[in-house]
Amino acid sequence: MLYRKIEKELEDKLKTINDRIILVDGARQVGKTYIINHVINKLFENVVEINMVIDKVKERIFANIKSVDDFYIKLSMFYGDKLKDYDNTIVFIDEIQEYPELLTYLKFLNLDKKYHFIASGSLLGVTLSKTTSIPIGSIHKIRMYPLDFEEFLYANGFNKDVITYLNNKFINNESLDLPMHNKLMDLFKLYLIVGGLPGCINTYLETKNIARVREIQSQIHEYYSSDASKYDKENKLKITKIYDMIPSLMENKKKRVVIKDIENIKGKTYSQYYDEFEYLISSGISTDVKAISNPHFPLIETSSKNLIKLYLSDVGLLTNILYKNNSKAILDDIKSINLGSVYETVVANELKAHNFDLYYYDNKSKGEVDFLINDYDSLSVVPLEVKSGKDYTIHRALNGFIVNEEYNIKKGYVLSNNKDIVIKNNVCYIPIYYVMFFESK
Repeated sequence: MLYRKIEKELEDKLKTINDRIILVDGARQVGKTYIINHVINKLFENVVEINMVIDKVKERIFANIKSVDDFYIKLSMFYGDKLKDYDNTIVFIDEIQEYPELLTYLKFLNLDKKYHFIASGSLLGVTLSKTTSIPIGSIHKIRMYPLDFEEFLYANGFNKDVITYLNNKFINNESLDLPMHNKLMDLFKLYLIVGGLPGCINTYLETKNIARVREIQSQIHEYYSSDASKYDKENKLKITKIYDMIPSLMENKKKRVVIKDIENIKGKTYSQYYDEFEYLISSGISTDVKAISNPHFPLIETSSKNLIKLYLSDVGLLTNILYKNNSKAILDDIKSINLGSVYETVVANELKAHNFDLYYYDNKSKGEVDFLINDYDSLSVVPLEVKSGKDYTIHRALNGFIVNEEYNIKKGYVLSNNKDIVIKNNVCYIPIYYVMFFESK
């Protein structure tokens, strides 16, 4: 079984939260159903699982529920033998977005205290944004992501002692010895190929066959594209167009979405595509980074939604599109191959999975800084540059950013392949794999 950090969070919440129902949100194929089942079967004697996708296709037992009592009647008719007392029974509503009206009943199901409930969905962000009666105060939403790099290390044989050792090295700004660094870089490059989706990781661990992994990644990418037609028929073509643009945007000097390129129509604005962007972000299939032109803490005060960068939510999906079955582009450090977009995708998704709101610095005359995050301890902004090549010490925009006293920057980071941790002129150079230890407080 793959180690997932969310397991402990789910256990803790199920043990301590009695006034709200836990709602696990996330893109398809990130492992929501598996981990929820694993946790609830440890904690409860009686477990009822209802998959609303299957129900909608087959029996349609829970279609057109008119009231809470109606829900209980249907539930007891088909699962009555598993429904016992409140303390030892939990009902797991999987893929609840198939019947959005059920979301409005969660509040009342929770108040009744007949059974414990937990729910999950692949497009909850989209569904909730379109639900008129959201049970505010009655749900506790947890966002689940693909496996991050730390979890990938566990999957490849690392244990807690090793992770703690690495974390201490990071905290103390200590470089690893060369063999350990090389081992981590080899695994990091493998992560670029396999990505963090559980099905892909399990297939790799079982077969060591990258071609098989790529087949699964292609299928999942198609699922993500086809989901748009199911949940937003009116705008599905524009959603698919923007989603398909993301890999090519990564190769541009400025990686932000250029609105006129979506339909090759000049004069269009971000607001005219708001629903499409909202779908791509809320569904969890892409990660957004908002522009900042006046970088003061807290960043949200000056963020611009009109200029955004989008990244695919899993790096394995990106490298499949870019390189297919040829792993040499990543594994062999081929000079003609620029892995900048791939490295940026990893960093964006790592930071997002660690609860950071993501921004980037955009200035016509001063250049662009890849990522900005809030540091709530120092009440300042932290800039990050991501470098995949040998020129990791060249970063004109970052230099100008840090020396500007108006911005009150305490420290910036450059993440690269280089082994040594070096601090120079308020810039901390660290190996790219240490992004796994950036945590939002």
